[in-house]
Amino acid sequence: MPLSSDFISLEYANKLFQCLPEPNLISYNTLIRCSIGKSDVIATSVYNTMRRLDILPNSFTFTFLLGCFESFHKFQYGEMVHGHVLKMGFLSSMFVVNTLLDFYAKCGGNLGFVWKMFDKLLERDVVSFNTMIRTYMNYGEIDSAIKLFESMPERNLVTWNTVVSGLVKCGNMELANKVFESMPQRNSVSWNAMISGYIKLGDLKSAKDVFDEMPERSVVSWTTMVSGYAMAGDIESARRIFNHMPVKTVVSWNAMVSGCVNSHMFDEALSVFHHMLIDGKCKPDQTTLISALSACTHLNSHDHGKWIESHIRKNKIELSLPLGNALIDMYAKCGDLENAKIIFQKMSKKCIITWTTMISGLAVNGHSREALKLFDSMCLEGIEPDDVIFIAVLSACTHGGLVEEGEIIFHQMVHKFGIEPRIEHYGCMVDILGRAGRIEEAMRFIKTMNLEPNAVIWATLLSACRIRRNKNSLESSLIIEKILEQEPNNHSYLKLITNLRSSVGQRLDEVDFRLANRNQGTDKVPGCSSIQVGESVHEFVAKDTSHPQRGEVYRALRSLNKHMMIT
Repeated sequence: MPLSSDFISLEYANKLFQCLPEPNLISYNTLIRCSIGKSDVIATSVYNTMRRLDILPNSFTFTFLLGCFESFHKFQYGEMVHGHVLKMGFLSSMFVVNTLLDFYAKCGGNLGFVWKMFDKLLERDVVSFNTMIRTYMNYGEIDSAIKLFESMPERNLVTWNTVVSGLVKCGNMELANKVFESMPQRNSVSWNAMISGYIKLGDLKSAKDVFDEMPERSVVSWTTMVSGYAMAGDIESARRIFNHMPVKTVVSWNAMVSGCVNSHMFDEALSVFHHMLIDGKCKPDQTTLISALSACTHLNSHDHGKWIESHIRKNKIELSLPLGNALIDMYAKCGDLENAKIIFQKMSKKCIITWTTMISGLAVNGHSREALKLFDSMCLEGIEPDDVIFIAVLSACTHGGLVEEGEIIFHQMVHKFGIEPRIEHYGCMVDILGRAGRIEEAMRFIKTMNLEPNAVIWATLLSACRIRRNKNSLESSLIIEKILEQEPNNHSYLKLITNLRSSVGQRLDEVDFRLANRNQGTDKVPGCSSIQVGESVHEFVAKDTSHPQRGEVYRALRSLNKHMMIT
């Protein structure tokens, strides 16, 4: 039965159990153990059957039951088991008593009750003390935990690790290091706890010092260091540690790929992913594929993304919710709505993120009415919309110039679904009205906002004034005044203001003087373009001299310029 539970299903194991002619106590206990983390219903049913047939439980029965109920946070069921433990005289078993203490520590939510239970124990062993110390640490009661630790008649390695890990979790690295240095012996758990603690505080130097001191490094130690450097944006150091790893797991590869993505080194992320495939010792999992797809999305690399999808199909990898959502997002942002829709339809389960991603994809690709239709379908299926999906739907109205639909949806959001508008919702409505040339109505709408309009709101409206060549100097002046109050030195907004004034023939003034002065000390962030050639994605910026093939690129550009001049 354990084999059936691990590799097939608990339901199948339960069917095997039902076929047993005369199941004994070991059979009942085995099925309850198999239910841990999988089904409290089956565990309860099996236990009730035992009681009905007068099959007496043993200490294993109660510890397995408590383990199952703890995994589902079934506090009342655990209390029931506690009652049966008392009634049947199993409080003399330290095994059962410690499991009960651990259950209440994890599910009770009452530190006082756990302490009273511990205090009333007629007999305590090192496991009892370790459980109570861990409970104190989880509640942030460091002083009580240390006091109990110091009062222990004997300690084992688990005790020391519990204290060190608890202090690390509380962020008290000074005390954690003091306890760590006092340990009579250490294992990989001790060392890794210290490394993780320093990394969480951003102290990579101390983490590296501990790592270098380790007599023997596990794959977890190596991976923790890679992840720490990657999270800090130091991809070069992360790569150096990664390359020296004697053994890599899929978690190690994931730390490197996701680290590159988080540091916006998308081409490097795909390079690491490809090396993982070539290495062949670890198969990419869902996390790897999601990170790789994120890199494809940012690079607008449709070919790479499509290859990853074929890899998923070829290897029969489950299309989970996060993976499906990542594929939809990649296809939609690469402009391939057909494949985005295919993935959307393939997904047997859809969450609010799935619907939001698909609606947003339709919106940005100009299919505004289809986006609204999909939103209606979602609502008909009984899925409750959230504030984020309304941003996507209102954006669809913005892209499609659907003013009336936008107003209806905004009204539904507030009055039907009771969602408090965020600044993004207000921004979408101002954009919808502004693009339609309804500047005065947009101004009235801004006055009704429950939030203070920010510079983005005013700049959106000012941009609409420019597009529509709005010559109402009073309105424009008011909007400009609001922008300058909130962000007087924003280069983009200052440029927008001067462009508007030039377009309607207004004179230049101190705003233009401020813009000129700002331009002297500010380098504008250059735009970046990318192109995929074979397996690589090449990025370019204006006056770029960093590309390894810059000589060939500029020769090609000069040749093109000559042809253009001739024609």
